[in-house]
Amino acid sequence: MSGFDSARFRQVLGHFPTGVTVVAGNGDDGPVGLTIGSFTSVSLDPPLVGFLPGKGSSSWPVIHRSGGFCVNILAADQGELCWRFARDAARFDGLTWEAAGGSGSPIIDGVLAWIDCTVEEVVDAGDHWFVLGRVLSMEARDGEPMLFFRGKLGSFVEG
Repeated sequence: MSGFDSARFRQVLGHFPTGVTVVAGNGDDGPVGLTIGSFTSVSLDPPLVGFLPGKGSSSWPVIHRSGGFCVNILAADQGELCWRFARDAARFDGLTWEAAGGSGSPIIDGVLAWIDCTVEEVVDAGDHWFVLGRVLSMEARDGEPMLFFRGKLGSFVEG
């Protein structure tokens, strides 16, 4: 779009707080994952969730080929994981995780919640993909979620 101010677009949308997740899957060389803030519930019947990886992601094609993924919802004290999966190549080095029962995808120790899924559909969405996942199983624990707001990590305070 000619003349569109993408920096302003990003700045304005930064005023919408999002949760922070690590979407993880399995590759031929071991587990892979990426930080995702664009995660949402989609449908109760059937149980579907969605997220939007960038088309430049090196992790997403590996996860897609595996046919399944696990959404790890980060707790407020897991900022290091957020940045590790956003930046580092050695994302799983020294990290403790277990395989989800359905897809076998990594459930990272200490996350607030996890949702194990199969890839239902992938739709072209501009410079991202919209990934629709069918929920196989899930679990949650008490705790505070991590939030991303105006370029910074924080947490939710009930008021």
